[in-house]
Amino acid sequence: MDDRQFRQAMGKFATGVTVIATELEGEIHGMTANAFMSVSLDPKLIVISIGEKAKILNKIKESKIFTVNILAADQQEHSMIFAGQLKEHREVAFERLDGKPVIPGSVAQVACEVSAEHVEGDHTLFIGKVTDIHLSDAEPLIFYSGKYRSLEKLETVII
Repeated sequence: MDDRQFRQAMGKFATGVTVIATELEGEIHGMTANAFMSVSLDPKLIVISIGEKAKILNKIKESKIFTVNILAADQQEHSMIFAGQLKEHREVAFERLDGKPVIPGSVAQVACEVSAEHVEGDHTLFIGKVTDIHLSDAEPLIFYSGKYRSLEKLETVII
């Protein structure tokens, strides 16, 4: 199998879209990612996967904190900003959750402290101890097969 085929296969898994954010020396840094999952309920742990070439990698290693912002359907532009897909610079306003930077309007904001790091292949897995969560009632932004999507609302008909 080649790299393209592997990427295509992984793209067949529909995911939410997140922006991972951290703060170092008063400056906020963010990156669009879909490599995120829950790990444990007790204690509350999540994992994110950051590529070795990502600018945010060393910033998370130094700061020892990060947030996961699960984007809402109307936040595709935020995803594109932090994925480097927009040529012109756009300012993003951040709020705070447990003192950590979060994107307002996200479906969920999860604040974490790094509890462990594991290098696997060309990525570092950060295990985050969840310190706070904020939820919003909004539809999520979905990514599938290389394209942004949204959930289709279906009504259940009982016959």
